[in-house]
Amino acid sequence: MDKKALSKLFITLGSAALVSVASLLPTSVFADESGLVNVYSARKEALIKPMLERFTEQTGITVNLVTGKADALLKRLEVEGSASPADLFVTVDAGRLHRAKEAGVLQVSGSDQLNQAIPASLRDAEGYWYGMTQRARTIFYVKGKVNPDELSTYEDLADPKWKGRICVRSSNNIYNQSLVASMVDAIGESKTEAWAKGLVKNFAKPPSGGDTDQLKAAAAGVCDLAIANTYYFGRLLNSDDESKQALASKLVAFWPNQNDRGVHMNVSGVGVTKHARNIDNAVKLMEFMTSAESQTWYAEINNEYPVVEGVKIPANLASMGEFSADDIVLSKLGENNRAAVQLMDRAGWK
Repeated sequence: MDKKALSKLFITLGSAALVSVASLLPTSVFADESGLVNVYSARKEALIKPMLERFTEQTGITVNLVTGKADALLKRLEVEGSASPADLFVTVDAGRLHRAKEAGVLQVSGSDQLNQAIPASLRDAEGYWYGMTQRARTIFYVKGKVNPDELSTYEDLADPKWKGRICVRSSNNIYNQSLVASMVDAIGESKTEAWAKGLVKNFAKPPSGGDTDQLKAAAAGVCDLAIANTYYFGRLLNSDDESKQALASKLVAFWPNQNDRGVHMNVSGVGVTKHARNIDNAVKLMEFMTSAESQTWYAEINNEYPVVEGVKIPANLASMGEFSADDIVLSKLGENNRAAVQLMDRAGWK
């Protein structure tokens, strides 16, 4: 099934049963009753709503959806405490999922189906959260300006040959923090700090903007390399906007560290909230997210890789090429976050 057909399938099924709220509504909006599940999502409405509608169509369970910024939603869960209506918390990056666990806003939600479907490295060992989609944080190079034979590893990006040639967003971004946290695990804190100092010297410009901005800067000639998550590139590549397609056509994904640990991967994920009132329905929704149908939709529409083995990689992702992925247990990204942030500060990564 092609991308447009798949999207149409989800969008046309069961939309009446889903209450979607872009702003944060008062707690009183949500009643405590059977037949529903309340979701706080840091994922934008368009990236999750059709799947929730499909869940309602199949189960009859109504989904109340609140979307917002990841950190704001986490803070809301903390402030609401036992009065929170939320049953599920959906957010991006294992580092943020770890923060939610440490903040005490999640609970263990054991499910044999989830434990069997999702590899151990992509979920919390105690069952507080589960990865639902994967993305690689990799290197993109400009055609004609970089010979791919010059590229090899993340570590090599600190080499002086890349001076003034690298674009990357700021150190306060969780995606960069998790990349650095993975390196702390792989090569140790002192070597990672030395690497970060070398990387900073090679920046083409002071870090600013998001991942798409780094890709645009590379395509515009500001830099020769950009570090970004794959789904940002996928959005440009598969856009209906010809100017975005033209931008993407100037760039190529390179998969680093293929002779050792593999490219850095991360997840979007979900966990049952500590004070959930509709736990059974929340677990049913998480299990639905791991179905072949949902995983295929995620991959097609969100340009992200499935977490469930055996789900076919769609053409829009396969076009970026095959790669070996780092199989680090993602909970370590959260555990190493403090060390990563501190060394990035010492390295002068603004």
